[in-house]
Amino acid sequence: MSAPVGARSRRPRESEIVAAARRHLEADGFRVWVNPDGRDYFDLVARRGAEVGLVEAKVAGTRTVLEQALRRRAWGNWVAVVLASERAAWRLAHATAAGRAAPVGVWWARRGTGVTVVRAARPWAEPGGDDPFAELRARFLRLLDALEAGTVPESIPWEGVVREVRRASGGRGFREWRLDEPLP
Repeated sequence: MSAPVGARSRRPRESEIVAAARRHLEADGFRVWVNPDGRDYFDLVARRGAEVGLVEAKVAGTRTVLEQALRRRAWGNWVAVVLASERAAWRLAHATAAGRAAPVGVWWARRGTGVTVVRAARPWAEPGGDDPFAELRARFLRLLDALEAGTVPESIPWEGVVREVRRASGGRGFREWRLDEPLP
């Protein structure tokens, strides 16, 4: 039976997109926390050994989700955004193929069938290279270690860990970076 003429399919909820990303990462061997502190600072945190990835999800608003990913880049080895629209995902990947946003992964969550990686997330720093966020990532990894060991409660406010460092970019606030700015 087909939908009535003029009927539009329901736009997926953000929680459906996050669930698809979670299944995708768990299938790849990651331990995954969804909205880990209940305050929506991180949509999804994924860990596999010492590798930490962050995923930001949006049903609409590609610029907003990209800005969120860039602001959170200090805490993960990589960051990806997952969108509900295939067209929006391809447009975002094309528009950010160069510059500071190029390492951000771009994913498309297909309704009920999984995730398509439009552009793979890349690490912010090359192994052995200069990494201005190494200390912050190590601190975040220690928090994940404590969570896994049960020495801190699952409900710890994660934004408290990251709030105290606003200028990890070398003196400029995260919001001050232009999305088209070339890499340093």
